Amino acid sequence: MRILIDECVPRPIKRFLTGHDAFTVQQLGYSSYTNGELLALAEGEFDLFITSDQNLSYQQNLAGRTLAILMLSTNDWDIIKVSEDSIPAAVNRILPAEFVELEL
Repeated sequence: MRILIDECVPRPIKRFLTGHDAFTVQQLGYSSYTNGELLALAEGEFDLFITSDQNLSYQQNLAGRTLAILMLSTNDWDIIKVSEDSIPAAVNRILPAEFVELEL
């Protein structure tokens, strides 16, 4: 699975995503894109977008997208790093076009 990690998510999360091709927004030089532009770009290139932007589903129309979105409840690395089992489990369960909120 090709995964794009939003800039609001700590970069070390990539180490939880073994077996997947995971890239950060910063790594690809996409930091200047708005959420709408980023989602449109990700739609054709990635299977999953991981974010912790709690407003994403309110600010963007997610209907009709094929991109799966996993929204983490926090971007606090201390909380995320103790969730190293639940995040990959959610990634492996998510379906195309699904929006999943993961409470950490």
